[in-house]
Amino acid sequence: MKIKFKNGKIRIMQVSDPQDLQFVRPTMIRMLNKAYDTLNPDLIVLTGDNILGNHLCDARIGSRLVIKDKEGEAKAMEIAIDKLVAPIEERKIPFAMIYGNHDDMNRLTKDEQADMYRKYSTCLGLDDESSPDVATYSLPIYSEDGEKVKFNLWMMDSAWKDKELDKCFSLVKPEAIEWYKKKSAELKENNGGVPVPSIMFQHIPLIETFELTEECSKDAKGAIKAPDGKYIKLKDSCKGVMGEYPCVVDEKTGQLEAMKECGDIKAVVFGHDHCNCFEGVVDGINFVQTSCASFRCYGTRDRGVRIFDIDENGNYETKFYTYKELMGNGVLNELAFIWDADGFIKQKVALIAGGVVGIGAVAAGIVKLLK
Repeated sequence: MKIKFKNGKIRIMQVSDPQDLQFVRPTMIRMLNKAYDTLNPDLIVLTGDNILGNHLCDARIGSRLVIKDKEGEAKAMEIAIDKLVAPIEERKIPFAMIYGNHDDMNRLTKDEQADMYRKYSTCLGLDDESSPDVATYSLPIYSEDGEKVKFNLWMMDSAWKDKELDKCFSLVKPEAIEWYKKKSAELKENNGGVPVPSIMFQHIPLIETFELTEECSKDAKGAIKAPDGKYIKLKDSCKGVMGEYPCVVDEKTGQLEAMKECGDIKAVVFGHDHCNCFEGVVDGINFVQTSCASFRCYGTRDRGVRIFDIDENGNYETKFYTYKELMGNGVLNELAFIWDADGFIKQKVALIAGGVVGIGAVAAGIVKLLK
């Protein structure tokens, strides 16, 4: 399936960190369905932690293990993936995916997981045998006539678990960077010696993200406490919100240098940090951080999706749409948000307590009337 520009435009939706189970939170699914239907993306990109892979064996309530074997875990994974992907498939929207750190924390291999995504007719990628990882690949976007590559998407795997060592790693492997350089050079050669403008997606942010921050006082607006006890905030040149200390890859592997060398990357886009949603420029490359879509895991009011509107000339614009922007201000939508979103425990307790008090007051009133 070729992805093509239409009238010189294409709209890509990024859904990052949906991070849910087979017992999916319905508010997230309703939000995503609304986003698909109102924002009308031409392509959806799932940028990791698509499932909460390390809790597939848990009971519906609590962390007691109720699934004991790989077969049961695989079935739970299939259901969790289907809850996320089936609405996309039903709408016949092409989609691509990469992995996050939570996807790989289970008995299944990434290839086995990839086979579950490949079952959907609108799934793209996961097919480059020259790549060092199943979820490291490129997606060319063609001119409307399908003859010429006008833009490219790089999908980079940045997280995995070594199951023999029982250890998680987070970085884009050096061999993946070499693969990118080679493929980028091929695209450039086929484009008359001109780099093909591109956006790179990966789950975990680069270390260079910290170049968008600066040390500040504890009382500064937007101040976030660092592990060393100091405080940092986004530089004034950045746009958006940093709600948590950035959790970046383990080490530098020459990725930024490779992007600068190839000269094709307009933006590198991350997920992973649920409370961070901002944009800034590092060495001429736009760094775009997208907050989570998940309602099962921690987050802020800025749960939602990001849109990239790309022109055939290589330029793009991006906007993050929050739950409130998508669903509106209705009381029922607000109650659904509070009820389903972990991270709002205090509000849930207050809601329940208020309900109990309200019921008590009504009951007391009825008793008084009966008397």
